[in-house]
Amino acid sequence: MPSLSPPPETIEAPVLLALGDSISTDEIMPAGSALSLRSNIPALAEHYFRQVDEEAYERALKLREDAGHLVIGGENYGQGSSREHGALVPAFLGLRAVIATSYARIHAQNLVNFGILPLLFCEPADHERIDAGTVLRIDDVHDGVAGGLVNHFRNRRD
Repeated sequence: MPSLSPPPETIEAPVLLALGDSISTDEIMPAGSALSLRSNIPALAEHYFRQVDEEAYERALKLREDAGHLVIGGENYGQGSSREHGALVPAFLGLRAVIATSYARIHAQNLVNFGILPLLFCEPADHERIDAGTVLRIDDVHDGVAGGLVNHFRNRRD
C-alpha cells in the first residue's frame, strides 16, 4: 500500500489526460494478465491507462515526485468493475484529483478511500475546455472538502 497523506490546502498540477465519457476501470487499470501483479503495485502501475495512452505511466511517474497530476473525465467516469486497483494505482502514481461530469458511484468512493478527490464540474461544458498539459490550481481544498464543495479552479497554461 502506498502511504497516504491528507490532500494539501492547494493543489496545482498538470492534467495528465483529458478523457471523454464512460471511461472504465479497465481502461484505468486493465484486467486480465496484469492483475496477476495485484500485490505488486509498482509493477501493476506500469499498465496505468495503457489502453488510452501508452505513455501515461511514464509521464505520471515523472510528475509523481513533483506536484502529482490530475485527470479530466466526462460522464460516468470509472464505470465497470469495482476493483480498487483503479484508484490504488493512480494514488501510487500521484493522482491528486479527477474532475469529471459524473462518476460511477463505487469508483468515486474508491477514489476517496485512496485520497484522490473526485470533483465535479459546476458547468459540464467546461469539460471541453481543458486539455492534457493544462495546469489547474484548486484552492481551499480543506474547506471545500469539509463543506462538501471544492470549486475554486483557476486554469493556467504553461
